[in-house]
Amino acid sequence: MSRGLRSRASTRLRVARCGVLLALFTVALAIAPRGAAAEDPPPRPLPDYEGRPPPPPSAGDVALWIPRVIFSPVYFVSEFLIRRPIGALITAADRANLPSTLYDFFAFGPNHKAGFVPLAFIDFGFKPSVGLYLFWDDAFFKGDDLRLHASTWGADWLAGSLTQRIRLPGARSLTLGVVAIKRPDHVYYGMGPITLESAQSRYGEEFLDGTMTFDVPLWRSSRVQTAIGVRTASFYDGHYGADPTLTQQVRAGVFALPPGFADGYTAETNRILVALDSRRKYPASGSGVRLEGRALLGNVLSQSPASGWVRTDATAAGYVDVDGHRRVISLTAQASFSDPLGPAPVPFTELVSLGGDIEPMPGFFPGRLIDRSAAVATLRYRWPIGPWLDGSMQAAVGNVFGDHLEGFDPGLLRLSAALGIESESSPDNAIHLLIGFGTETFDHGGQIDSFRLAFGTSRF
Repeated sequence: MSRGLRSRASTRLRVARCGVLLALFTVALAIAPRGAAAEDPPPRPLPDYEGRPPPPPSAGDVALWIPRVIFSPVYFVSEFLIRRPIGALITAADRANLPSTLYDFFAFGPNHKAGFVPLAFIDFGFKPSVGLYLFWDDAFFKGDDLRLHASTWGADWLAGSLTQRIRLPGARSLTLGVVAIKRPDHVYYGMGPITLESAQSRYGEEFLDGTMTFDVPLWRSSRVQTAIGVRTASFYDGHYGADPTLTQQVRAGVFALPPGFADGYTAETNRILVALDSRRKYPASGSGVRLEGRALLGNVLSQSPASGWVRTDATAAGYVDVDGHRRVISLTAQASFSDPLGPAPVPFTELVSLGGDIEPMPGFFPGRLIDRSAAVATLRYRWPIGPWLDGSMQAAVGNVFGDHLEGFDPGLLRLSAALGIESESSPDNAIHLLIGFGTETFDHGGQIDSFRLAFGTSRF
């Protein structure tokens, strides 16, 4: 073997021996027990880089516990009895492909532009109702939407409405509508801020109203809406359970016969709504302010000399979206007035009223509070709980009063509180659940004397 070959072989042998020794040394270190000197040092405590301890809880942090404790029952109901069960049902229905199946069943035609939906509404303390809602988009031409509602609970409870909404350029719309209602279970307690729950009576109404409405959207959520129409109403003694009729309470001296009850009325109406609203459209933040003014002029056609009324409402509201995801806290102040035009008084169903699903203070029955004017402040929290569904908690303080808030006194105010669920799907067919209560006046102790539970699809 040459000297070069022997040299290269010797070099490879030395490298191999070094590799074996290094591997043996590494294994020995891995399996050898570690002494005290080889132990890892304990973790170093996190230095206080600011040089000061954490600040103590602020007065605001401490104060937050007060509403948390007060509203904990409400939170428990809304979270564990409403939101989570509904969320579980929605999830299970979606996994079973139920929404698509129902949609295909109830909607039909090209692009599912026509269909029907069964209706049901229960408002404890009144007769329930069942019916149908039918829709047809682009019915006779593109942009022509038809809506039909029909509800009943026997021959003496009939209601229906037909609406034709024509969509115009620029998101404007022209709506033609007619509403007819016959029902025997309306409530009446008398007029004024201090009417008692024990004065409850029942009356029936036959009502027909036809309107033409022109709607013009403006900046963001602002809009102007004008309408003209004709309405007629007649009244009679109603019934529900063992409640006395309205005229029975009149004969007993509980209250006077309300204006317009004996003869009814037929009137031509003109309405205008102007709303300045800085809130952006969904899904943008729900923060903003809204100023709204409404006026309705009614000219009674069946009286001589001519007479009528004017109803005005002014509303100011502020909205704060607390996390940018449509969890909105709002504070609303509203004042309403109804004034006669001419010698005849305003029909009692055209006076300012509080209660129900349309007017403020929903913890009271519809029409529970009636008079010439009203003032209400409402604090509300609304949050999403599922697709097209929002939860709602609200508390309102207010009452009705005489001419232009005559007799206003803080001691005559009442409290209304309500918890519920409202749908965001369609203004023509809203679904809601409401649990609420109303109180006596604060001067009378402010005790709860009105409870309301309503759920279903309401239109009338």
